Amino acid sequence: MANLLLKKSYLRKNLKEANFKDLWGSHGVFTTMWVFGKPAKILFFKKHIKNLIRSIKIYKINRKNIEKNILKIIKINLKNNKKYDHLLRIAVNNKIISFSLRKRLKPKLKFSVQLINYKRTQPEFKNLKYKKILEYLSKIDTSDSDIFLCNDKKIMESGTSNILFVKKNKIFSPIKNFYKGITFKFFEKKVQKIIKKNIFTNTLNNYDEIILIGSGKGVVSVESVKKPKWKRKSLRTYRFLSTIYNQAVTKCPLYYG
Repeated sequence: MANLLLKKSYLRKNLKEANFKDLWGSHGVFTTMWVFGKPAKILFFKKHIKNLIRSIKIYKINRKNIEKNILKIIKINLKNNKKYDHLLRIAVNNKIISFSLRKRLKPKLKFSVQLINYKRTQPEFKNLKYKKILEYLSKIDTSDSDIFLCNDKKIMESGTSNILFVKKNKIFSPIKNFYKGITFKFFEKKVQKIIKKNIFTNTLNNYDEIILIGSGKGVVSVESVKKPKWKRKSLRTYRFLSTIYNQAVTKCPLYYG
């Protein structure tokens, strides 16, 4: 499990600090943002907050001043004199706002994946029903490995990220049953076209590259899949997407709480 460097919980009714709860398994939503640099920057910050508030409303756990209070909690806990390379997680249920920071692990080029047969509850949303996935992730080194969630022999998403598949320089993603993260939406606007297609486990060898994209990992090229056995054939699209992503990182504005 992740080693949390800072963890705090606040009661929604009065914003008083309470005993920390990570909220996993409860009825609620969360977002994870990359905080980096000194002074701090938060990549795609406004989009993360906007999406989190939208999810809060959909899950019917909205309350007056929720966005204002979330921003206040972030401001309280991020320090101007600290150098960051961390993942900031904000989780919300009907009673609590949970804040945590953990060190961001740099993904390795030799990155492997294993497939598991599991579909998240309401996978189109970043909800807190993640206990089963966390059980799998706790058993691996997430700097060099991940899990792919599969259902009906279709690959949907990883335990931490969205997935892109590349064949003859064309980029594909699953059609449904996955959460479109902020990084995924960023690339949807930046690349010419991401083709929606069912990605079946028995067709993996048709693809030259498999790429993970997300707030935690950034852009990662998968080197191998264990079963069914698959090996990376190219790094071309990975390098292309990495260049676009790194430009966004460079242009990211300072965070001013």
